[in-house]
Amino acid sequence: MSDAMNLTKTPLEELIVCPICDATYQLQRPKAGERAVCVRCHKVLIAPRYKAGMQIIAIAIASVVLVIAASVFPFLEISVAGRTNAVSILDAALSFTRGPMLVLALLTAGFIIFVPLLRMLLTLYVLIPVVLDRPAAKHAVWAFRISEAMRPWSMAEIFALGCAVALVKVADLATVSFGPAFWMFGVLVVLVIAQDGFMCKWSVWNSLEYPKKR
Repeated sequence: MSDAMNLTKTPLEELIVCPICDATYQLQRPKAGERAVCVRCHKVLIAPRYKAGMQIIAIAIASVVLVIAASVFPFLEISVAGRTNAVSILDAALSFTRGPMLVLALLTAGFIIFVPLLRMLLTLYVLIPVVLDRPAAKHAVWAFRISEAMRPWSMAEIFALGCAVALVKVADLATVSFGPAFWMFGVLVVLVIAQDGFMCKWSVWNSLEYPKKR
């Protein structure tokens, strides 16, 4: 009870709430490399990393280049009965543009290409001013909120898994070779996972809501 009473007297900016179990704690900022973890559900609440901002920006820039390149370069080349056909991710998505399959084409292109690309662009928009110790960009809070909301809809990893399953089935029927976009997409998946690992969402929110005074 005494801890609860102390929390009610604590200013809101000195409180942190676990997004999983709603446990409330008095804020204690860990040092770079340390982590603040929820005692109840073990969710990592704060995990600052040294110079993580520049690393995330570098990953986001590389990811933007890879998403654009991987969407237009050949992804797979299939040879069967003397005939060879190379296809890119955009070609595969746009092949369903007729009739009611148009919705499926748009969703496929969106989840595989446009959602990851938009997430990276929003990340750059939010983080570049913060890392450079400049005032936050206009509507940066809204942009970061949208970026985090799109996280579950970025289907790069699921697409890679689906391709692996499809290749196993197609390999017995045709000769399949990987195009440059396949390897770009593989690197992209690794970079997206790395960015999510480096990102400390609390640190970003704190920088946006309580910017450094110059």
